Amino acid sequence: MPKLTYEDLKNAVSGTAAGFRAVTRLEPLGGPDDKLYPPTFGDAVKVPVPVGESRDERRRSKYALEWRRIEGVPKLCVVLDSVASQANRMEMALLDGYDRGELRFPFARVDFTGATHDDPALDLSSLGGDGYITTLEAPHRLADALLRDSLLDGKPFRYTDPGRRFTEASQSNATPLFTLCPASLVFGLWDSTGPKGGLGSKFQRAIVSEVVGVGVELGTRTSSRIDPTGIEKTDIYEAKQAGEGGSQDWTTDPNEAKLDKKQPVLLKRGGEKAGSPAVINHGNVKPSQDAETGGVTVDYAEQLTVLSLPALRRLRFATTADGERLEGENRRRAEDAARTLLAALALAAIAYQRDNGYDLRSRCALRALGPLNLELLPSDGGEAKSFSLDRVTAKELLDQAKQAAAALGMSWLEEPLTLTPAPKLVGLIRKSRQLTVVEEPTAS
Repeated sequence: MPKLTYEDLKNAVSGTAAGFRAVTRLEPLGGPDDKLYPPTFGDAVKVPVPVGESRDERRRSKYALEWRRIEGVPKLCVVLDSVASQANRMEMALLDGYDRGELRFPFARVDFTGATHDDPALDLSSLGGDGYITTLEAPHRLADALLRDSLLDGKPFRYTDPGRRFTEASQSNATPLFTLCPASLVFGLWDSTGPKGGLGSKFQRAIVSEVVGVGVELGTRTSSRIDPTGIEKTDIYEAKQAGEGGSQDWTTDPNEAKLDKKQPVLLKRGGEKAGSPAVINHGNVKPSQDAETGGVTVDYAEQLTVLSLPALRRLRFATTADGERLEGENRRRAEDAARTLLAALALAAIAYQRDNGYDLRSRCALRALGPLNLELLPSDGGEAKSFSLDRVTAKELLDQAKQAAAALGMSWLEEPLTLTPAPKLVGLIRKSRQLTVVEEPTAS
């Protein structure tokens, strides 16, 4: 299988190809018959029945289940990793590549390293692991409220020059996003939190990926806990005086408890019975079964990833990275180079995510059953052409695409745009943490 080259990529983007596709067959790490635990979505709903059947399905599940036609046959399928989750994993793979010094591309971040506090629960200086939340981690990327409520050189971000340019970005001139946060053009963005509200610009996803399990059988989960200390029945009260543990403080002595109408106040937290040892994570958990989140076995799992080249071609670039107007042949060449660079960034996300593996969550680890096969799909129904792609090739493609784009005025900054959180944002996060500590449910 030939390795994808920069010329292949450039010709595909500037030509009429429909896009790239990668289909990866997966199996559970424990073997094809091992149980997997998909993500849960809200309240349990009835398991769907095939179209045309009138039987009443009494089973309920919190998994995203649906019937799909696989090779002409309806099969019950389950979402193992959603489109949004896959996008997040790809963005984190890009950030990993950046942190290792292998990939260089622009993004913005909010610096919380200065938001220290004596109370560990209110110390934000290690938020995100290193004190930074980047646009690759924020749910709405550059349009996220975290950036809106942060400052650049003491001014609200959206009222600075970069912020204003972002606000005015559109499909007709995507250069501001291309220079500030190109990943937003690859993974999609709706600027609904900015000065224009719901009228803010929308950029569709150019890359879509999903992992599904095919041929589903639902299982049952069991749970229990035996407290090794034998703690069972005793009343737990809210402590009269909070020590270093703050709201975590509790007591079994009624004389040391807070009083309400001269009666000691039983400690209540989460959905546990007030005053029971369970509210402080002690005591036994009665053995139980759960069929709504009981895991699944599947015939096989599959990851389907698609990069739409028409979505990239819809992006127009009216100016260079420096703001000079582009016209005529210069604009056509610059636009092709910019789109090719975005495609290279998307392919890097695919390759780097694959190297990170498919351990999606606890008890949902999978492995690929073959190498990454990247197919280039023509738009006229012709035969697909297959290419190999790995992280080394992806890095080379990105570097070559950056050089070609820079030569035509579409250069990237290689250092992130760093903002600081506004005092009210820091206060909001700390207040939320205080309330969460008080109300958090206990673990079972």
